[in-house]
Amino acid sequence: MGNLNIAVLGAKDFAGTVGKKGTVTDMTFYDHKSGTDSFTLIEPSKYPEKLSSLFYSVAMSEFAILVVDKIDSFLGETIVMTDSLGIDKGWIVLRNYIQPEQLKPLLAGTCLENYELREEDPIKLREELIALAKEEGGQPGDGTCGSCPVDSHFNVKGVGTVVLGSVIDGWFRKHDKMTVFPLGREVILKSIQKHDLDAADAVKGDHVGLALRNIESDELDRGFVITTDQSVKMSRHIEGKVSLVKYWPSALKEGMVLHIGHWMQMVPCRVASAEDDGDFRSAKVVFELESDIIHKPGDKATIMYLEGGKLRVAGSVTLG
Repeated sequence: MGNLNIAVLGAKDFAGTVGKKGTVTDMTFYDHKSGTDSFTLIEPSKYPEKLSSLFYSVAMSEFAILVVDKIDSFLGETIVMTDSLGIDKGWIVLRNYIQPEQLKPLLAGTCLENYELREEDPIKLREELIALAKEEGGQPGDGTCGSCPVDSHFNVKGVGTVVLGSVIDGWFRKHDKMTVFPLGREVILKSIQKHDLDAADAVKGDHVGLALRNIESDELDRGFVITTDQSVKMSRHIEGKVSLVKYWPSALKEGMVLHIGHWMQMVPCRVASAEDDGDFRSAKVVFELESDIIHKPGDKATIMYLEGGKLRVAGSVTLG
C-alpha cells in the first residue's frame, strides 16, 4: 500500500481534474485511490495572500507538480519555497504557450531544474501518479519510531478525538503509546485510517486520520506533533549559520521579526544577533522564538519574512 503527497502549485483549477476534492482549509486536498495505492494532491488555496498556505502545502509533500500559466513574482516565490524545502522530484505542466526555455533560467541551480515536463492530460497523469505512489509504498520495520504533525483536529461522536495529518518521518502502529508535543502528554493511538479505511500502521508519506485516547480536540492545535520518536525535542533559542537564497537582497539585522517554518509550524521570532565574514548569506545568526518549535536534531527549517514584498522566503537554518 503506497501513498504519495503531492503539492500542486501555480494553478487552482488543476488538482480538481486529477483527484476528488476532500478537506478544505487554507489548503485544499484532492485524493485518488486505485486498489491499495493512492495519492493526495495538496493545493495552497490561500496563496498568494497567505504565505503559510504555500509553506504548509509544500512541507507536507514529497513530490510537486508546478503548473505554469504565467511568469511573475508569485511563480518565482513558489520556486524558491519548493527549493528551500528540498522537493527534488516533480513535474512541470506548461500553459498559455509558455516554452521551456522561458522557465529554464528561473529553475537553474534549484532542485526543480530536473523536473520532467508533462502534458496536461488528467487521465494519463492520474495513472502515472498511482504508479509513483505504488513505488513509494513503505513498510513498517521493527519497533516504532515515527512522527505526524497535526494539520487539523476535531471530535467525532462515538470515536473521540481525531487528528488529520501526514506521517512526516518513520512509522507507527495502532495501539502505540505516543507523545503529543508541546504538551508532553502521553496518548494511546486507538485507530488509524487512510482514505477512510482502517489500517494497522502508518508509514512516512501516508495521509492519515488518527483517533487518540487521553486528549481532547480543544487541547490540540495545528503544528502539534504526535510521535513515538524519542529524539523529538523543542527549542525556543536557535543559533547557527543561515543559508539565504541567492535572490535575498540584504543581511538579516538584529531586531528583525521573521518566521521559522518547520513541519506544520510557522513560529514568529526575532533576530537577536547576526554576524558575517563578508558573506551575509551565510551569517551566524541567533534567533529568539516566540514559542517552542518542535523538531528532530539536525532538521532544516525555512526562514520567512512576511514583510518581504515580492519575495518572502529568505532561506534556511539548521535546528540543533
